[in-house]
Amino acid sequence: MKSFPKALQSKLDQRLSNQSLRSLPLTRKGVDFASNDYLGFAQSELIFNHAHQLLIDANIKVNGATGSRLLSGNHSLYQQAEAVMAQFHQSEAALIFNSGYDANVGFFSSVPQRQDIILFDELCHASIRDGIQMSKAKSYKFIHNDSEDLERLLVKFSGVEGEIYIATESVFSMDGDTPEIENLIALSEQYSARLVVDEAHAVGVFGTQGQGLFQELNQHDKVFARIVTFGKGLGCHGAAVLGSQLLKDYLVNFARSFIYTTGLSPHSVATILVAYQQLVMESTALEQLRHNIQYFNQQKNLLSLKPLFVRSISAIQSAIIPGNEKVKACALALQDKGFDVKPILSPTVPEGQERLRICIHSYNSEAEIATLLELLSGFVF
Repeated sequence: MKSFPKALQSKLDQRLSNQSLRSLPLTRKGVDFASNDYLGFAQSELIFNHAHQLLIDANIKVNGATGSRLLSGNHSLYQQAEAVMAQFHQSEAALIFNSGYDANVGFFSSVPQRQDIILFDELCHASIRDGIQMSKAKSYKFIHNDSEDLERLLVKFSGVEGEIYIATESVFSMDGDTPEIENLIALSEQYSARLVVDEAHAVGVFGTQGQGLFQELNQHDKVFARIVTFGKGLGCHGAAVLGSQLLKDYLVNFARSFIYTTGLSPHSVATILVAYQQLVMESTALEQLRHNIQYFNQQKNLLSLKPLFVRSISAIQSAIIPGNEKVKACALALQDKGFDVKPILSPTVPEGQERLRICIHSYNSEAEIATLLELLSGFVF
């Protein structure tokens, strides 16, 4: 066998020297402050059992072999689930993708055309950026959550022949912060731009039933497309693009990450459907999550930790601890005390912005939150 390519080995060696070489953890240990399972749905026996029963009632094989949804993979549960989520999110239509990554890549690589312009927040998720790189449209980033910088670009490109798309997130995955939504809406309307919002970390957290931040603010009807994912608040696999029926038709015909992939198994789609039903039927977990977020923010203020954290009212709380070595040491110290907290290293985040990314859940107790922050205070001060 030939030796490993030198260029690739050099990249691995560079990661190793920077203490940023990734590895795959086998199991999660300690009190969970790391997963995106905000409502505990991924651990729910009720959801698992109801999904299985749904398959039995529909006489569908649990893990039957499938194919592309344009061939043999479009079982009846897909139509049922997409109808339920379209109604839940007050959208004309919904189209399920296999993951949030697939949904963003599929949308941004196919919808903006060669004559179009994409303006995207500089901290948008990698899946959005990858989709944009695959697009034929020209793209320009604006300063994170900076309406003035966005308007500067809108003025610059207001005379273009094609469409202008504004891409952002309602809750940013690394910082947990949110954009100035009213300003975004006003700018998109003033300059006739189409707003596209990733709501991955808002579903299950914001809204009366966890519908997302834009529905909570009653601004969802002013958005061209919303991307919702199920691997966070809903605790299962997959994602969907919400928008008009024409947008759905277009994606079915032109989004390559939808067309050229095997559809989700019936059990996966049944789990999505039951998770949405659970959001409607049971509000306790959502109420507890919101209480825990509020309690976390109160405690970090009492312990004078507020300057350490990025401002956030979401389930994601990021404590900036610059340096890969330093933040890894802090995470390890917390893990040794029984708390599952993960460090986020550069180059995943910019150098100097390394952080502990702490995720709050409905099933975390006040005592666990208070102890975690007390330990963190002792480590950093």
